[in-house]
Amino acid sequence: MKNYQEVVGIDVSKKTIDAYCHKAQVHKEFVNDVSGYKSLLKWVSKSTKEYMVFYCFENTGYYSLKLALYLNSKDVVYVEESPLKIKRSSGIVKEKTDRLDASLIARYGWLYREELSPSTVKSTSQLELGRLLALRDQLVRNNAGLKGTLKELKNLLSSPTTDLGCISLKRSIDYLEKQVTSIESRIKEILFEDRAMQKNYKLLTSLKGVGLVVASQIIYHTGNFTRFDNWRAFSSYCGTAPFAHESGTSIHRRKQCHYLGDRKMKSLLSMASVSAIQHDSELRLYYQRKLAEGKDKMVAINNVRNKLIARAFAVVKRGTPYVELQKFAA
Repeated sequence: MKNYQEVVGIDVSKKTIDAYCHKAQVHKEFVNDVSGYKSLLKWVSKSTKEYMVFYCFENTGYYSLKLALYLNSKDVVYVEESPLKIKRSSGIVKEKTDRLDASLIARYGWLYREELSPSTVKSTSQLELGRLLALRDQLVRNNAGLKGTLKELKNLLSSPTTDLGCISLKRSIDYLEKQVTSIESRIKEILFEDRAMQKNYKLLTSLKGVGLVVASQIIYHTGNFTRFDNWRAFSSYCGTAPFAHESGTSIHRRKQCHYLGDRKMKSLLSMASVSAIQHDSELRLYYQRKLAEGKDKMVAINNVRNKLIARAFAVVKRGTPYVELQKFAA
């Protein structure tokens, strides 16, 4: 991005977007829809003259997705960055307005333009996959809450089978379970409609402990293994990579996982690791060896998590399913 002469910072909210040109030092507010995006491009072309311009804005989920899709359709170069990176690069800021946020985003884009790379939008199938996985997670959580309520209600009533509240809860639970099953069927359809995703899904599910949800989440978060160069980078993204904490001669703590990371992915990998320890003899022996070395149980679990991530990237890179060699040992 170092050849660009101007950057437009955009603060995206639900109904409006605030744009700020860093060098021209001009600001304007637009509606967060297609008509607003058209007006934005016209305004930027007038304000920046013949400069090579790129756009920079925070990833705010569905609010910024519309803008990203439009810019991508018009072949406009943009960078969609993590809000935390921009916030931490801004220093101490005591005021907060949409105009100020847009100017700070533009400043970030200008200062780091040599390190930034243009962003791209995920494919339609990957976007739908992400929406369905998020919806499934929400329905599963809601269903777990209803099951808990039903259990408490049964303990309070003498005849829970005839109570209207219990009957209604059971119907709601059954309905949500059917919806989850329907979503999972659609997830499988999406995976098998795309040849590359289908191949990687089959490779991932050859690993013990990795099923439909974990494999689908890995495919989505890695952009079908195009977003990260190696498994260590993905481990850092998930929050399972241990980092050193040392300073001078007095501070020498043991390596720990950073609290920043994708918590959902980390949680899924934890459950996959527990399952893998039970069903994979190699990982079970590896886990037991770590415990014998005196490592804490959660540290050993984290080692297994990283083993699973490394195996996932290895099978995709090789293009062959995982084979458990332990069972062939004499």
